[in-house]
Amino acid sequence: MEQPSAHPPGRLRTTPSWLLTQTAAHAARLVTTALGSRHARGYHYRLLATLAETGPASQADLGRRSGIDRSDIVATVNDLADRHLVRRQPDPTDRRRNIVHITPAGQRELTHLQHVLDTAQDTLLAPLNPTDRHELVRLLDLLLAHHQEPKG
Repeated sequence: MEQPSAHPPGRLRTTPSWLLTQTAAHAARLVTTALGSRHARGYHYRLLATLAETGPASQADLGRRSGIDRSDIVATVNDLADRHLVRRQPDPTDRRRNIVHITPAGQRELTHLQHVLDTAQDTLLAPLNPTDRHELVRLLDLLLAHHQEPKG
């Protein structure tokens, strides 16, 4: 991705899409570095967080719940299973599919990942006070929800 100049033109500094793109790129670098310190990626965190919050699920359901594309979910589950952070068990109602469970080691790793992610968030949002951080999250959530709504 192209690096922004130190002094972008004023028109850019008042263009929300440009500001969001530049901030998102910086956020992605911070999060990638933070999770990398635990030999993890964003998909690992998303899958563990989804399992911890919603419970065991099939790989297809996990993909839908976590927003991980089905082409990436198998590799992500494999990575986590190889590290004993999740386990697969046959679905008692359909032996053709597996149910993925978070393990105690996965719960511990999620706690570590949450800590490094929180630290990255603090770095990203350093210039904002707690009230401003809350408002930024509220507004970003509102924008995302609006653009994710099915159009019909």
